[in-house]
Amino acid sequence: MNYSARKSVGDAIASTEELAEPVTIGVDAYISPEYARAERDRLWRKTWLQAGRVEDIPEIGSYLTYEILDDSILIIRTSADEIKAYYNVCAHRGRRLVDTPPGARNARGKRMRFVCGFHSWTYDLNGRCVYIQDKELWQGALNDENTRLGRVKCDSWGGFIWINMDPDCETLLEYLDPAPELLNPYQLQNMRCRWRKWIIFDCNWKVALEAFDEIYHVPGTHPEFLAFSDFPGWARNHGKHSNIGYDAPRAMDENQQAKLRIGTGDARVSTAEMQIYTWEAANTNTTPTLLNAALRLRDELPEGTPPNEVLQYWLKSAKADDAARGVIWPDVEPAHNAKAGTAWQIFPNTQIGHAVNNMLCYQARPYQYDPNKCIFEAAVYELYPEGEAPESEWQYTKREQWPPVLQQDFANMAAVQLGMKNGGFRGTQPNPYRERAIPSLHYNLSKYMGEGAPRKLPKEG
Repeated sequence: MNYSARKSVGDAIASTEELAEPVTIGVDAYISPEYARAERDRLWRKTWLQAGRVEDIPEIGSYLTYEILDDSILIIRTSADEIKAYYNVCAHRGRRLVDTPPGARNARGKRMRFVCGFHSWTYDLNGRCVYIQDKELWQGALNDENTRLGRVKCDSWGGFIWINMDPDCETLLEYLDPAPELLNPYQLQNMRCRWRKWIIFDCNWKVALEAFDEIYHVPGTHPEFLAFSDFPGWARNHGKHSNIGYDAPRAMDENQQAKLRIGTGDARVSTAEMQIYTWEAANTNTTPTLLNAALRLRDELPEGTPPNEVLQYWLKSAKADDAARGVIWPDVEPAHNAKAGTAWQIFPNTQIGHAVNNMLCYQARPYQYDPNKCIFEAAVYELYPEGEAPESEWQYTKREQWPPVLQQDFANMAAVQLGMKNGGFRGTQPNPYRERAIPSLHYNLSKYMGEGAPRKLPKEG
């Protein structure tokens, strides 16, 4: 492919080990219309994509759709322990079997038969065509093979449903490795959604994801959090995927606890203030139980309690509160927390921000073939007592209606997309320690797209 966009200078890296060195990334993947069109066949039809949650289709006949560019996938629960996926298109004349309601992210419901709205060809849960009007007029040419729905690879992990349109793809667990080994202890499948929002946004899907693929942006983008602590972070690549985490102070456990950081001064007060701000301004990465336990710290601990003791007491108290209402946190060893980090970037377009009692997930995918737009989604999960999880639907929300902290990220996303097209921009130069997830994404993209690998950033001398 010959794209018109500028290319960054330097030698293309040949291995993931070189991601630890300074690199630069060209702008083709962000702004080129030709690149955006090539992604359909080279990327989206070749990778495992997170398409929904298992609990969204709880009963036999429950279904949902997932759409990306020209492809619509119909995902159906066919038995108590089996989920199947098909191309959402009738074998007769190509009409979609299930239409997405106007203004909705996707279709969702329950049916035992899927009837085409054009000529009433009818399909069962296993994709077999069970009714064809005037079938005899085809003179025996129609059979089960050429009338059934096209199958799409489908599997589940972590409570998520994953699909892959490549019939020769590797298994889901092979593809996700090593993320399952490091994330399984957090029992993500037990969490349920508290809220989920989506928006059509004015930036490329990679720009959207990269806004959340590192902690390096916190001081510049979210300075309000600096009142509680500083936020140094790291990023590491793991084959197709990457993860990020915090450089924890020596006196504190890393990551899952360190991301609930305690600043200077009275740790009882700063812990409560940070939880209040996180709940009100972000509505992510915390729960009512954590908030309420933090609000009690001044009454339950004496002034002068060392910060690490405040942190330990707070988490122990919140854990006990949850247990009393039937919510059991998984036990994860500190050493495992340190290795797992706080969020995983699952190639190509999903981020899972994990903790022992809550989860924040982002996803971005292209909007039509416009390289300057994307569908951006965020979903917040937590643990609930059995049967008490709220009903949540995907809500389309205008930019100004998102939590204030996310609006700060949105401002960057839109401005970066504009800046990428500036004639003076030479290509991104991510921090090799704190932002390594970004070149990791583009290194793996280049394996599918055939070009665009990060290049070594020339050094002086």
